[in-house]
Amino acid sequence: MKKTLLIFLFLWAPIHMLFAQRDTEHWFAPMAARSPKVVTPMQALYFSTDSATPFTVDIYSNNTVLGTVTISKGSPQTFNIPLNRMVATINGELFTVGNKGLYTKGSKPYFVTYRFSVSQHGEILTSKGKAGIGTKFYAVTAPIEELNSEYNFTAGILATEDNTIVTVSNYSPNVVFTNGWTGATNPTLTFTLNKGQSYIIEGIGDKTVNKEAFIGAKIEADKPISVTNGNFNGQFAMAAGGSYQGSDIIMDQSVPVDRLGNEFVVVKGNGDISRNMEDALIVATEGGTQVYINNATTPAATLAEGESYRVNKINNTNYINQGNNHYNMYIRTTKNVYVYQLMAGVGASNATLGFNYIPPLNCYLPRKIDEIGKIKDLPYSTTLSGHIVKLNILTEAGAVVTVNGAQLPASQGPYQVTGTPNWVSYSVPDISGDVTINSTKAVTAGISGGSGVVGYGGYFAGFSSIPVIAKQNGECIPGIVLEVDDSFDTYQWYKENNPIPGATNHSYTPTQSGNYTVKITVGSCPPVITPVYKVYTCLKKTIINDTVCDGVKQIVPTFSSSIQTVVPGTVTIITAPTNGNAVIDPVTGVISYAPAYNYIGPDKIVYKFCGNNPDFTDCEEVTLNLTVSESPIVNDALIRTCFLEANPATGLFNLTNVSVTLATGITKKYYPSLADAHAGTNEILTPNNYIAPNGVVYIKVINANGCYRVAMVTLVVLAPVKSDVLTDKIICMEGKTTLDAGPGFKSYEWSTGATTQTIKNVGVGVYWVKLKTGECVTTQTVKVYASEQPVITNIDISNNTVTVNVAGGTLPYKYSMDNINWQDSNVFTNISRGNATIYVKDDYNCEPIQVNITIPNLINVITPNNDGVNDAIDYSSLAVKNNLVINIFDRYGSKIFQADKTNGYKWNGTADGSKRVPTGNYWYEIGWNEPNAKQTPIKFTGWIMVKNRE
Repeated sequence: MKKTLLIFLFLWAPIHMLFAQRDTEHWFAPMAARSPKVVTPMQALYFSTDSATPFTVDIYSNNTVLGTVTISKGSPQTFNIPLNRMVATINGELFTVGNKGLYTKGSKPYFVTYRFSVSQHGEILTSKGKAGIGTKFYAVTAPIEELNSEYNFTAGILATEDNTIVTVSNYSPNVVFTNGWTGATNPTLTFTLNKGQSYIIEGIGDKTVNKEAFIGAKIEADKPISVTNGNFNGQFAMAAGGSYQGSDIIMDQSVPVDRLGNEFVVVKGNGDISRNMEDALIVATEGGTQVYINNATTPAATLAEGESYRVNKINNTNYINQGNNHYNMYIRTTKNVYVYQLMAGVGASNATLGFNYIPPLNCYLPRKIDEIGKIKDLPYSTTLSGHIVKLNILTEAGAVVTVNGAQLPASQGPYQVTGTPNWVSYSVPDISGDVTINSTKAVTAGISGGSGVVGYGGYFAGFSSIPVIAKQNGECIPGIVLEVDDSFDTYQWYKENNPIPGATNHSYTPTQSGNYTVKITVGSCPPVITPVYKVYTCLKKTIINDTVCDGVKQIVPTFSSSIQTVVPGTVTIITAPTNGNAVIDPVTGVISYAPAYNYIGPDKIVYKFCGNNPDFTDCEEVTLNLTVSESPIVNDALIRTCFLEANPATGLFNLTNVSVTLATGITKKYYPSLADAHAGTNEILTPNNYIAPNGVVYIKVINANGCYRVAMVTLVVLAPVKSDVLTDKIICMEGKTTLDAGPGFKSYEWSTGATTQTIKNVGVGVYWVKLKTGECVTTQTVKVYASEQPVITNIDISNNTVTVNVAGGTLPYKYSMDNINWQDSNVFTNISRGNATIYVKDDYNCEPIQVNITIPNLINVITPNNDGVNDAIDYSSLAVKNNLVINIFDRYGSKIFQADKTNGYKWNGTADGSKRVPTGNYWYEIGWNEPNAKQTPIKFTGWIMVKNRE
């Protein structure tokens, strides 16, 4: 049956569902149809997930919500799509910015396919998640082998962000577009799209120049886009007898060049190899790309940038039968390329065609595909008959593979792949329902579906050689959870290229905005780092309750949690106050609020502001609930208190007794400074027991609404009042005196118990008196000292003259030797030999001190001739004195003899006790201490003549 697209049949060849790329967002770019008449097909989105927890997914077109579904594991859902949301049917919808295309968004990762069919035709387009959006693509369409005005090539481009600039180039200069443009006159197409807007390119298949003219066209954008390419109606397969007849939709969703690779395995579907119904189309992205098939050592082709090569067009033996009619083909290139499988449905009809993007082989394919929902269903499947779905699986050699938990029989694989020992393939001939594929190693899977009139296909995994991060939950911080496939060996998450300690699981919950990546390893493969995932902070909504006191309030926008700096120009008022006026200072961003005149009560302002990080801007919306209130009336005050005896400069104040307001229902707080009072710092916590010097304190008077005023309290410490006339006195030890505190005091209290102004007959001692002035009492201490008595330091006796030396006491001194007659001189002459007494007193005229002395007899001549007369001087009678020493000196002052206890205090005129000294005059000195309490030192001097007779 010739499929001329009298109907809008859709069964998109590839069904690309990738566990590693399952995501919370999916994009479907639109396409152009070419048909003389329209029979509306059924169109629907098919959703499935591995999440056991149900969640909702929103479906958008041109940023407008079309509807919502709720999905969970084992419960896939469908959502019908209007035809005009995906397909352009008139020329006016081409080569212009349009609103076609779909975008879906959920709170958890999921899979989604766009399926459409009529009674005998169908197609599937499977979203590849983030692996399907990027900034650089090369368009791939099937070659048009039969000229027909109902055939076309088409490419749809859908923007994922605003202000996206797209440039299309590198197509044939001979191409003729549907609107009449040619490649020669329009070598590039440039346009700008906003998020959700699309642009559709088309060329009609009735011109020989359009056969392969758009294959390899370069599509570049400055922001991520989604691309759909192929032929809404086309023909590449030869019918029986060598002619081309019949047609089908040959469409697929493309992937950006950074998802490509250079090693592929293609497993044959259900078509006839001999009539080019099963083939592979290769498109190079770089010049000098060599292509090798199976185990060949010679390249089958060398391609330039954008050039294509059809593997089986000339040699249809490149598919190798590995047994049981299981065919596969190994493709290796020297640079990254696109590989698309050209395929067909069941039977000999060449009108059941499909177009299947083949993912490259790599270590980082997932180890499970969970789950493919309703794998065999199409919107019109109840009217289709005889169609089957063949499941082809690729996995690394040595892996254990299960489908829905059961291992596959040997007849279904594994089958070797000629050219590589590292990969094997499986085929499950007919499958339906919900499908989960598990492998102990990297795995990818595709389907070849159809019947004699329906042909379609698709791959379910492997759209990226490097895994990408998906959102497991949420949209932004807080709440967003990131993840990659859980089938890798190790994980390390990074923020701004810095490893996050402890973040070594397949999922991670960010707490800060920024650029996130994850390094993963599996087996012996080298580590890889995923592309950056940008995480943003949600708009934070904060509620603040505050009070307006005394007029204008300055509101400073401040983040409650972000560390960014508020940009003043971003401050905006969302909801203005109803009972006042709010104005933003454009320089500082401060909001000034003034309530209406005499207004007291509630008001509200809602304002928003943002931070200064240009890449990850934090914003916050604040709902400010205001209470407009009056402040309490206060008055300043003064408080006095008596000094503290321990520190007379300070006093003990009870601040709670100070009256500073008449207002009721208030709270008082006490502070040492005005700044503290306003800031609420350094509060005085014991105001009823506050010790301070002269100065001020501040009382903060706060009403129930939190409004306050501050009163100043002056602190006065009443200083001690002392008597000016009460002073210390000095009296004789045995004397008495009178102490007078002076007049003018309220009361007196002496340490003696007296309560009079004066106390009499007090002797030496320390006294105190408590003097009361007003309510303060000053304790004053007074001392009565005993006068210092003089001390006789020593007495010198020379012959009959006595000299008294005195220290201490108070000058002048008086001297006496009878305690009756007193003289001012310390020298007494003509004193008789024998015992005498010296008296001394100072100016206080107290009892005199006295010292008893002895005036020795004077011996002036000795004749040491042993005749018993004057043979020696003898002072042994002074032996009763303490420390008695007698020293003899010659006329030169040299000591020649000492008389002491050892020689009886005698000198017989010898120098050493045996040698006589020459006749002459000698000096002597006698010293002792009088045996009294003071041990008064006495010195007696004189001369003696020694006459030696031989």
